Amino acid sequence: MAEHEGGQEKTELPTPRRLQELLESGQFARSSEIQTVCLIGIGLVVLTLVVPRILGVMKEYMAGTFSQLGSARVTVESFPAQFAHFLTMAGMCLLPIMLAGFFAALLGSGMQSRFQLTPKALELKWGRINPMAGFKNIMGVQSGVRLLVAVLKFVVIFGFTYPVIRDVTQDPIFYAATDFDYLLSFMGRTAQAVTVRVLAGMVIIALADYGYQLWKTEQDSMMTRDEVKEETKSNEGNQQVKGELRRRRRQMLRQKWQREVPKADVIVTNPTHLSVALRYDRKKMGAPRVVAKGARFNALRIREIAKQHQVPIIENKPVARLLFKHCKEGQEIIPNLFAAVAEILAHVYRTNRYRYYKMGIEIPK
Repeated sequence: MAEHEGGQEKTELPTPRRLQELLESGQFARSSEIQTVCLIGIGLVVLTLVVPRILGVMKEYMAGTFSQLGSARVTVESFPAQFAHFLTMAGMCLLPIMLAGFFAALLGSGMQSRFQLTPKALELKWGRINPMAGFKNIMGVQSGVRLLVAVLKFVVIFGFTYPVIRDVTQDPIFYAATDFDYLLSFMGRTAQAVTVRVLAGMVIIALADYGYQLWKTEQDSMMTRDEVKEETKSNEGNQQVKGELRRRRRQMLRQKWQREVPKADVIVTNPTHLSVALRYDRKKMGAPRVVAKGARFNALRIREIAKQHQVPIIENKPVARLLFKHCKEGQEIIPNLFAAVAEILAHVYRTNRYRYYKMGIEIPK
């Protein structure tokens, strides 16, 4: 069983946080054989699709070149155009293959990392370039294991490709005269058959290697009991900090309501689920402003403060919902609600003239 540097056995399964940290640092199950399989598989498909096109382009280029051998002259002035023509031909032939290889590399790596970015894996670590550590890796047990795996890969691939090689050696091309078209066809069939067999062998090798890498990664990611306890304490500490921050935010919000709600002109309610406190000062504001709003328990708290300071409370479900949804606390109401809020304020001013007179507030006419 795996042991920690402190001598403790790693008996505990990794926590989700530990697994996420390992993934971000690039420590996840990965096999280079999967990338090889993707490269061979996608390359085989692309070559099967584009080889006729490549042969057509090459035939056209070679026919044009050979037909002009007797008359064409290579000079300093004509060389750039001729070289550009050659590069265009080569690009048309190679670009699909290069794009396929690039896509295969991304697909092979992405499938193993679950298409998640691992920026920590790109950080420079001096331990990776330590010559002593490199020498130990070369002369250690891991090098022997890699050699054994390489031998097994050769045996598996040779076993898959041997029937094709045996049939190829018996083809008439080796003991009879054949034309050039048959030679090209023979080479294409042979390459395709060998590649398919190699791909089949590599799939088996990749599955076996990835299964081993999964097991090894799981063993390496195991945690000791002390590590689990430390992480649990850390998480609890984080939860306590978050809880304290939430408590302080609620406290600051209540203090703000204690200052602003008594100055409000009216509280518009849902009637029990929502409360929105509005204030309007003709000299300082272009439109009524939302000074406080809350839902459920917060709505009840706003109404309690309003009752303590005799702030009028008006029940208007549609207006309360629109105010709560579309208007932010500390900002003026949206223009679409001007008319509805004006009606509410007019009613409040008419029925509470004495209150506003005592507060020295000028009532709009």
